[in-house]
Amino acid sequence: MSVPVEVPALGESITEAIVAEWVKKEGDFVEEDEILVELETDKITVSVPAPVSGVLMAHKAATDDTVNVGDVLAEIEPGEKPASANGDTANAAQASPGSPNNGAQAAAESGAGDGGALSPAVRRLIDEHAINPREIKGSGPGGRILKGDVLEFVEAKPDAPSQATRPPRPLVPVSSPAMVGDEPTERVKMSKLRQTVAKRLVEAQQTAAMLTTFNEIDMSAVMELRGRYKESFQKKYGVKLGFMSFFVKAAINALKEYPAVNSEIDGDSIVYKNYYHIGVAVGGPRGLVVPVIKHADRLGFAEVENEISRLATKVQENRITLPDLQGGTFTI
Repeated sequence: MSVPVEVPALGESITEAIVAEWVKKEGDFVEEDEILVELETDKITVSVPAPVSGVLMAHKAATDDTVNVGDVLAEIEPGEKPASANGDTANAAQASPGSPNNGAQAAAESGAGDGGALSPAVRRLIDEHAINPREIKGSGPGGRILKGDVLEFVEAKPDAPSQATRPPRPLVPVSSPAMVGDEPTERVKMSKLRQTVAKRLVEAQQTAAMLTTFNEIDMSAVMELRGRYKESFQKKYGVKLGFMSFFVKAAINALKEYPAVNSEIDGDSIVYKNYYHIGVAVGGPRGLVVPVIKHADRLGFAEVENEISRLATKVQENRITLPDLQGGTFTI
């Protein structure tokens, strides 16, 4: 009688998962506790082991399918490992002691000595980012390397190029350069996991109380610099040196370091915007409006201040137009 392979309990409040990858194919002989399939939730990655030894029958869920706790993923027909398989293994071991198929190579391929056996999802990330798994400290049982360990290592890798000088590296490397009007963008298809996270965040924003945090910073250096140059700045450029130009420049530098903040979700993709249109809130007779400084990264301090002054005047005189308010990628 066949034994079902079910979706295990996934943790408190988690009821569904995405089938990330089947480790074993239909018809494979599997040993008890051998990993059959990887599941992803919006919080964790779960490896589902074989409950018994035997032949894995037809998959009942395909890659990228959504499954619920208790759903049957596949069935196993219990049995002993075929003698032919044991013979083939023995022959392979005796084939050529110096060949690439020896035990050391097999151990390397299985991930032995690299934080334990690597799951397919982890190995795929390691291959994509050309990482030596021996450099990663695993946080899983027995030092096993988890997907989160790889992602954390990639973000913290000291010899990685600066985000300011390269386009963002997506977690799922399926991207296509594009243009929005005349502006460069990069569209990256999200994994099912990231789509679920995005959905949950939108739901939380619509149904939960939001929290605003306040942080204080030391502005004394900026105030000293502004006090030193404000008179000569106004004489030379005909506009006052305010604080907003400092804020605009600081925001642009931060967006270059963290390009995901300068992006948006469109359907099942993340659209990274490789340009910087900064919205600046301005009070007017009809309330607060947010005109946009286009290509603020290309402007100097005087040009930013002149543009803010021009847009603020249009707001005060009720001459602001729709194009003045469109296209922003980040708002101060």
